[in-house]
Amino acid sequence: MIAHRIVRLVLPMTLASLGTLAHAEAIKSIDAPLDCRSSAHDFIAPLQENHLLETKPMRIEPNHVNAFKPTHGTTLTAYGFKVYVVVGYQKDDPIFKPGKGQPIADSAYGVVVIGSDDAVQEKVSAAGSDADVHHVAPFITAIFCKQ
Repeated sequence: MIAHRIVRLVLPMTLASLGTLAHAEAIKSIDAPLDCRSSAHDFIAPLQENHLLETKPMRIEPNHVNAFKPTHGTTLTAYGFKVYVVVGYQKDDPIFKPGKGQPIADSAYGVVVIGSDDAVQEKVSAAGSDADVHHVAPFITAIFCKQ
């Protein structure tokens, strides 16, 4: 169920962003918070405060998951894979807009990267992260933490 919703959320956005790739000015690795020991707020707020992530979600799913894209000129990476979208939701947090259905969890966050499921899973496991890895599409994979 979660994987299906992630596919519906990120596949159209990721495919659309593939056509607009440009040389990035800022590169930032966001591996550490993907250990699933943070809250969605603690993961997303610093990225927004440092102007690495848009503050307005580009999409809000019925399960309240908000999708944010990196700011123009920014390249985010997770475990060596390029991040195309950052997703998250935290209950009662003004950073996140509510959806129309039931929330996925009190706090959930993650990223969508370009890379095969196996390659991403290998890197996530090697880092000791508790994140779930979900297939989105060929060479499009989600790394997701839910509390």
